[in-house]
Amino acid sequence: MKKNLLLIVFCLIGIQTFSQLKTVDGGFAAPRTGQGLGDRRVDSLGGEIDVLLSGKTKYTDYKIISHKNDTTIVDTTLTIQKYYKFNFLRKDNFELLAFHNQGQTFNRLGYDFGKTSVIPDIGFAAKQFNYFNIEDVDYYYVPTPTTEIMYRTGLEQGQVLDALFTVNFSKRLNIAVAYRGLRSLGAYRRSLASTGNFRFTFNYESPKGQYAIRGHAVNQDFLNQESGGLTETALTAFLNDDPNFSSDRGRLDVNLNDAESNLEGKRLYFEQTYKILSSKDTVNDKDFSNLKVGHSFTRDSKFFEFKQNTASDFFDLNRISGSVSNKTNYLVYDNQLFLDFNSKYVLGKFRVRSGYTTYNYGYENLQNNLVDIQNNRLKGDAISFGADWRGKVKNFHINASGTLIPGSGRLSGNDLKAEAFYKKDSVFSIKAKLRINNKSPDFNFLLNQSNYNKFNWENNFSNIGARVLGGEFNSKWGNASLDITNIDNYTYFKEDGTPEQHGGNINYLKAKVSKEFKFWKFGFDNTIMYQKVASGSDVLRVPEFVTRNTLYYQDNWFKGNPLLVQIGATFKYFSEYKANAYNPLLGDFTIQNNTEIGYPTVDLFFNGRVRRTRIYFKADNISSFFFKKDYLSAPNYPYRDFVIRFGVVWNWFI
Repeated sequence: MKKNLLLIVFCLIGIQTFSQLKTVDGGFAAPRTGQGLGDRRVDSLGGEIDVLLSGKTKYTDYKIISHKNDTTIVDTTLTIQKYYKFNFLRKDNFELLAFHNQGQTFNRLGYDFGKTSVIPDIGFAAKQFNYFNIEDVDYYYVPTPTTEIMYRTGLEQGQVLDALFTVNFSKRLNIAVAYRGLRSLGAYRRSLASTGNFRFTFNYESPKGQYAIRGHAVNQDFLNQESGGLTETALTAFLNDDPNFSSDRGRLDVNLNDAESNLEGKRLYFEQTYKILSSKDTVNDKDFSNLKVGHSFTRDSKFFEFKQNTASDFFDLNRISGSVSNKTNYLVYDNQLFLDFNSKYVLGKFRVRSGYTTYNYGYENLQNNLVDIQNNRLKGDAISFGADWRGKVKNFHINASGTLIPGSGRLSGNDLKAEAFYKKDSVFSIKAKLRINNKSPDFNFLLNQSNYNKFNWENNFSNIGARVLGGEFNSKWGNASLDITNIDNYTYFKEDGTPEQHGGNINYLKAKVSKEFKFWKFGFDNTIMYQKVASGSDVLRVPEFVTRNTLYYQDNWFKGNPLLVQIGATFKYFSEYKANAYNPLLGDFTIQNNTEIGYPTVDLFFNGRVRRTRIYFKADNISSFFFKKDYLSAPNYPYRDFVIRFGVVWNWFI
């Protein structure tokens, strides 16, 4: 996949691009495409877009449609929030603690249990921060061909490039091709990261809007050299700031010298609807209208492999000698049938659905040293039932979704999501939310095989139950959120890397407040998070306080305002806590009781915007010159030293 990167770039040059957006109303059905092209040149958003448009077409017709059919429109402005998202994930990583090299994993500074799926995954969660799930893939409508290029330098050698091209062949048919490629050597031994995310999407609607279909194909791979972290002697040299190693981190010894891990994923997804009854077919369209039948299909496969030329004592003394090649695969098929309609009796849109899901997880063969494991594969199927509702009364909105998978198999469980929110124009909004989820642990907790004897198990764990009650307040005066989570049968990896299910309940509180102050040409953006684990803190570890504060100057420079600049500094701090340890053999994190991590960092930045191009310069961790060298991402894994990074986001609209 990496070899095709340059070809994709050349294909995209000369077309154009998108950026971040604003949410408007959504719906259940496949998205309707917009209006057509034209012949009039319009300069909108203060020079942001310069394209040929008709009198019926404007810049808001450049649309991105999410999986839930929430629509966003083009915005190429330069803001502090976009600066926070300028990383290889392209997400604000406030609640994540990055490892030193981009493309590696993240430790967690906070948890969100409100986004858990009811279907168990393959596991190996530390490898999946950059994974595109179904809900992460967007669809598009654009009046003219549109392209976006995001580029950022790597660490030592390499870079990350995220390229998108989308075009409407007609008012009703859009396709998009996107590729995110990353390769970065890293400053420490055995820290090379090489990843690729290819996405192809399409959406189509028949001339009269009776039939609609959308879908995507995604191919992803994440390759990492695995060092196992610094050796005990090397870690001591790092913490003591030994001058023999401060200028060349590659001289520090690591625990693994020939190991690497690879996660690959392929998915095919489509959703189609057929309109049986439209609004104009009824006498009173407020009673019952827009009746549609639909079908969605998903084929999702994942593959994880950990390789080592020679088995070592680092993981387990009791092992099979020779090379290590642990290969785990996972395949899920999911078919859903649904019925959509609008009605005044449900105050909006309603969907009922039923699905059939099959899964196949495991290994090609049963290893000959496994005397206590009976199965090399876990297989099964299940039928699900569910409903979705989106209601609205003036400024009051209600969204709810429920799924039930009856039975006693590994897929059995239930999921209920509900939220109610009130929005007063652009002044403020208040949201209350509830999530109740009951599902099996991920499959790698249930079955695992390895050349290392300790890492072989077959478990019959109980379902994990999670209940999340929360609320949000967003306004021009500031934003605040509160989540209270209760979990039973929480499943985790112990210090020795074996899985365990917590016998008691976990009570977890997370509160977050953010506010930006502006004075003249200066801005001061602040986010503070407080967390408390009232019970279960021995297995769920989070820092009590996390804060991020950014002071910056923003102004237009030169005659005619051709350049908008941002110059500032970001201070981030999290209090000490026993952060989880990374285990590359598991592709996941384990609890540990020996090392506490918590420290401040300071980054400097200079950002600029020239028309549709945003340029970013960042000096990472300049605080390493004057703060103590105790910055770690996980035990034995140092955070990055001072480094200057450069990047650009470039948009074209033909």
